[in-house]
Amino acid sequence: MSEYRCKMALLTQQISRCYCLLKKGNIVDSRKVGRQLIKTWTLPLKQPGLPLLWHYRHFHQPVLKNSRTPLFDSLIRFCSSSTALNQSHENNSLSLIYKQTEPRSSSDSEALDDDLSGWEESLPSSALEEISEDEAVQIVAEPPVPLESFTLQDYVDHSETLQKLVLLGVDLSKVEKRPVAAQLLLKLDFEKDITKILLFLKDVGVEDNQLGAFLTKNPYILREELEDLETRVSYLRSKKFSKEAIARLVSQAPYLLLFSVERLDNRLGFFQKELGLHVRKTRNLVARLPRLLTGSLEPIKENLKVYKLELGFTQNEIQQIVYRIPKTLGISKRKLTQIFDYLHNVMDIPHSNIVHFPQVFNSKLLRIKERHLFLKFLGRAQYDPKQPSYIALDKLVALPDDMFCTEVAKTSTEDFQKFLKTL
Repeated sequence: MSEYRCKMALLTQQISRCYCLLKKGNIVDSRKVGRQLIKTWTLPLKQPGLPLLWHYRHFHQPVLKNSRTPLFDSLIRFCSSSTALNQSHENNSLSLIYKQTEPRSSSDSEALDDDLSGWEESLPSSALEEISEDEAVQIVAEPPVPLESFTLQDYVDHSETLQKLVLLGVDLSKVEKRPVAAQLLLKLDFEKDITKILLFLKDVGVEDNQLGAFLTKNPYILREELEDLETRVSYLRSKKFSKEAIARLVSQAPYLLLFSVERLDNRLGFFQKELGLHVRKTRNLVARLPRLLTGSLEPIKENLKVYKLELGFTQNEIQQIVYRIPKTLGISKRKLTQIFDYLHNVMDIPHSNIVHFPQVFNSKLLRIKERHLFLKFLGRAQYDPKQPSYIALDKLVALPDDMFCTEVAKTSTEDFQKFLKTL
């Protein structure tokens, strides 16, 4: 009997403590006390006839939304079961348990219920909570992150970095076609890795509406060290490039900042040496066509040979052609030779005249042919500046059809269209 009283006294203390913890909303500590209470209560008691009030599963069920915990309900049932407890001859001990767990008054009980209900409403739903079929149908599960994919589109919903890049204007469909570019973007953190590069580009002079297109063309700049980028810009400043020129170089040649200082210096030296240009003219040449610094040098070297060896231009004439129209360095060899052949051998235009109007190499050969034949049909094909009714090459190729007909051919557009049908 003494052993039974000791166990009941210990149980009384644990129940009282657990009840107080529940009242304060401390569910974690109340569960710890509950486990100790189970161990004590489930020990074999000498006094038969008492029901098992708690089961181990009560202390492992999750907290359900809008419902009291199993531990709390068990305590309430225990505290209200005075009839079952009074059947034992240990009435004094059991009545002590009842008094310690029972609220002192009805007002205290109502306050306790209000506190618990407010606390329970704030608890999150449990993954083990039972729901109805209608609620289950409405649950939308987010798709898992794919382990492998051929497109960045599958990762946009899971990557904040990709989402911000899309808002910035980056075309991910083009980026993913570049070698290892997609893997690079997936590894980067926008705030930590990308923001500093964007701020640097803005300081250099890249406009806000150009940032998306810039990163689409050159996503590899995001893996460059900021110090290296600043060093390359400092080199351009040391070569007397203006702020506007640097902004143009970086914006129109996005890969420029991937070039080391040594490589940039070699590129500038190449154009200065091969073309025989002054430093100022070399700087002006690349500022007008920035891709000269980042494009392949092989087509440029080949065109310089074609100008000199096949077309017969002198070094000074080549210098004038390239400096006036830098794009002529990138024209294909076939187009270059075909246009020159028609101008020089069919239209009898000398080298000196072509040098003054090098933009003719950027025109279409068909357009030159059509207009020359029309002028020849009208008897106005005169390209010698010393003769009357002289027609400059820039007017021949640059003017739109209506202005060419009225100002050069001195006829109507309808006559020109009728003539083209005869060709």
